Amino acid sequence: MGAVIAAASLALPRPADTSATTVQLAGRAARDCLSGTGLSPDSVGVLINVGVYRESNTFEPALAAMVQKEAGINLDYLADAVPSAGFSFDLMNGACGVLNAVQVAQALLDTGSTDRVLVTAADVHPGGRAADDPAYPYEDLGGALLLERSTEPGAGFGPVHLRSGPGPTGISGYLDTAAMGAGGRHRITVEQDADRPGKLLDLAAATVSEYLAEHGLDPERTMVVCSRPAPDFATRLAGRLGLDPASVLAAGLPGSDPERSGEPHTAAPVLGYLAALDGGLPHAYEELLFLSVGAGPSAACASYRLTGR
Repeated sequence: MGAVIAAASLALPRPADTSATTVQLAGRAARDCLSGTGLSPDSVGVLINVGVYRESNTFEPALAAMVQKEAGINLDYLADAVPSAGFSFDLMNGACGVLNAVQVAQALLDTGSTDRVLVTAADVHPGGRAADDPAYPYEDLGGALLLERSTEPGAGFGPVHLRSGPGPTGISGYLDTAAMGAGGRHRITVEQDADRPGKLLDLAAATVSEYLAEHGLDPERTMVVCSRPAPDFATRLAGRLGLDPASVLAAGLPGSDPERSGEPHTAAPVLGYLAALDGGLPHAYEELLFLSVGAGPSAACASYRLTGR
């Protein structure tokens, strides 16, 4: 049985917030996910957190434990040992993190290790507000997917394929400790190669073509939900693959100017999934094809057969 998305949610900074934090955004998205299903937080057996950019450049301890606390999941593992004591961990692989987490979740669900896996993703500017730094390429955004075993044969996620392209990495974010001085906790250096969008387009087209051929998917009945490393990335990818532009979706934040808004980064698959559903996904599409591309350059791809189609 495949892993299906039982619920999905996004979290953006509130206007009243003085700064955004990954723990708050991921935790709020997680709580919204669970409240929409009527499930208690203690029904989640495993939480996987995949965000990269964090407030104050925090890297230790594992943020997954903080997100678990923020979401109220199994706060007392002795008192709430049933149905599971709860377990959380970070899994970092840039833009591909959510699909890597899906791959791990599939194994956990297939083996009966847990009944539900909650995947959270959130990135924020180290200083707390991406909008205040025009040079920072990403949006402050959190997202969550609640995964469980499908009761419908064939529904849910298919195999996750990973693919790498020839270097250099294309983009890198790091803390230049020699130059940051006392303000290092609130700054980050992000370097992008000028040809990054073109290289990611090549990798994305090759990854999608290989996946469609290997798994016998009908391109006419599949909507590609992809990252947005450039404002016109979806249009260019559709052209490269010979697809209807309407069948390739690279969502931006609701109400944002796609020419000026930043890249959604790790939460992009959640954003794309909700945008596809909110747009009234035509019944002609029976599958989604999630595609993430980012630093490495690397790509991750997985099909998702919708329930009831």
